[in-house]
Amino acid sequence: MDKHIPFSILDVAPIVEGGGVADALQRSAELAQVAEQAGYTRFWLAEHHNAPNIASSATAVVIGHIASHTKTIRVGSGGVMLPNHAPLAIAEQFGTLDALFPGRIDLGLGRAPGTDPITARALRGERHTNGANFPEQLEELQAFMKPTAHVQHSIRAIPGEGADVPIWLLGSSDFSAALAAEKGLPFAFAGHFSPTYIVPALKLYKQSFRPSEQYAEPYSMVAVNVIVADSDEEARLLATSMYQMFLSFIRNQRTPLKPPVENMDLVWTPQEKIMVEQQVGSSIIGSPQTVKEKLQALIKATDVDEVMATAYIYEHQARLRSFQMLAEVMNLKN
Repeated sequence: MDKHIPFSILDVAPIVEGGGVADALQRSAELAQVAEQAGYTRFWLAEHHNAPNIASSATAVVIGHIASHTKTIRVGSGGVMLPNHAPLAIAEQFGTLDALFPGRIDLGLGRAPGTDPITARALRGERHTNGANFPEQLEELQAFMKPTAHVQHSIRAIPGEGADVPIWLLGSSDFSAALAAEKGLPFAFAGHFSPTYIVPALKLYKQSFRPSEQYAEPYSMVAVNVIVADSDEEARLLATSMYQMFLSFIRNQRTPLKPPVENMDLVWTPQEKIMVEQQVGSSIIGSPQTVKEKLQALIKATDVDEVMATAYIYEHQARLRSFQMLAEVMNLKN
């Protein structure tokens, strides 16, 4: 019998060519509403900076925007890049979100900068954090978010203290997998841009997991690019916008999300094609039947507890339809 698991959505509020930030944020809100109706469990936003194709840099603000346009779906970060911030500030931000939208907020944390080194320095200022002290930052954040009775220092996060906000660790290698296992936290792997380490990282997490006060058992999730259309050919055409986006990363020429093209070989060089395909090698693209078969194979290979789908699709209605078709083919309402 096929394993029936929850599905969620990872979004960056993509800015498309010819559009702007306001349009991107409105489209994300509409996607979240569709996701809620379709039976998705979570809608997460990712922190990126200095990226002309991404509108979710002020992640906590966008989470509030999405939560205010929905009613039941969980909304959170996938993730907040903790080295960019003071733990106290994150505790206050997510404590505020929890007060406004009780029982619906998730806090996913990453240790990468989510940007280039120069922008990272501008974000971090005099603190000069580089991710090496991520475990210490995590402990500090957890301390600020403990209930009042457990506060051990004079500085308190208000809001934040005692907030009902699950903390997840995110990663694209084995570092965060091992740390999540050690701390007894749920773990989400960034398979949408790091396909090589999906199975090893998830295996390490489950094998090394130590029960915590919050979690007696490991809970894992994998993020993957999923594009669904009526036919394999149409889905592959839609996916060329994603290929162009990753190509812009490789070229260090980030631009708004571009329309699909008929022939990517006129856009990239053979070497660039290899580099892009290495990053998006786990992508699941095709008709409903093709996508269902590939997702079932992924779930079997990884033994994950949840799948988080992301899709860089230029045309808004095609993007909404892709997630609706995914929900239908995976029977999310059943």
